[in-house]
Amino acid sequence: MSGNEQSFIADAFASNWLSSTGPNIDAFESEVAQRLAENVSTLAVSSGTAAIHLVLRAIGVATGDRVAVSTLTFAGSVWPIMYLGAQPVFIDSEAGSGNMDPGLVEDYFRASERTRTLPKALIVVHLYGQHADVDSIASICAKYGVVLVEDAAESLGAKYRGRQTGTTADYSILSFNGNKIITTTGGGMVVSRDSKALVVMRKWANQSREPSLEYLHRELGYNYRMSNLLAGIGRGQLRVLDQRVDERQRVAKRYRDALETMGGVELQREAPWGMHSRWLSVVFLDPIEHRITPAELVQSLEAQNIEARPVWRPMHTQPIFAGSQIIGGAVAERLYRTGLCLPSSSSLTDADQDRTIDSVRNCLGAEARNPQRASL
Repeated sequence: MSGNEQSFIADAFASNWLSSTGPNIDAFESEVAQRLAENVSTLAVSSGTAAIHLVLRAIGVATGDRVAVSTLTFAGSVWPIMYLGAQPVFIDSEAGSGNMDPGLVEDYFRASERTRTLPKALIVVHLYGQHADVDSIASICAKYGVVLVEDAAESLGAKYRGRQTGTTADYSILSFNGNKIITTTGGGMVVSRDSKALVVMRKWANQSREPSLEYLHRELGYNYRMSNLLAGIGRGQLRVLDQRVDERQRVAKRYRDALETMGGVELQREAPWGMHSRWLSVVFLDPIEHRITPAELVQSLEAQNIEARPVWRPMHTQPIFAGSQIIGGAVAERLYRTGLCLPSSSSLTDADQDRTIDSVRNCLGAEARNPQRASL
């Protein structure tokens, strides 16, 4: 927390606006829209997953449709496809940024157009604070008539060709989960250039209640609204977003300077088309130079009370999605096998980061001295 949140929370308590309506919600939506771009509208909801669900329904995704999505992502990018009875089609990453490969999108669309199996929508995920090459993907989607959705859950604060994240497509989503660069403790947001569609999504998110004296419902709805109290936290957090990005970038730079000198360790690259927010600091181990796997390194750090995590396991390798169509897959699998996320919090002290760096260096150094050992 930044300290700015307290005044907005106090206002919510003082006014007794604690539930799913109130001035903090209206202001938070407006302030995020102003931060991102002109001519966008926003809808604060209970999670990023809920935001994707609303967007896909608004697009018209239904049972039997296909929706293309990045394979290297968190499952929350995919669940809403399943909620609507549609089929996910997973697209591999390009090696440079780890994000969706535009070349594979073009190949897939070209082939599916011939068989009349084009997806209804494509969800491109901006991974770990790093933007995908979204202009290229948007151009391909426009060419084939596929609706583009930006999953910017991990990239708030990042930029693409000078633009704020989540502002290229007609529909995008944000997440304010507890681990994100700014948080409402739990929450998300729809960002759209289609204000009429957002009015409909707002109704669905509020249990699809009709404008009637009684509780009247004519269509399916959800309990997806954010509370006025949590929106107040978001307003306080938004005021330090730039500071948070600076802090995360500083953490990433210290990891790069300290670890890449070892050889066989590389920080996730910043793509030439944008500014990486460094929501998480991701490093990759060269398996030729280091026999230890990321999972083994994570376990070794855990034993020292240092939290690290593997890179997202590609969705096409998850048991629940067995049999789903995958376009490519080898790059995402390699990134998963070689990558891990190091402690990246905005509040990480230099001393704690130095302890992490020393532990990583010691683990890799011990492994190099004992090359026959498969793990620590």
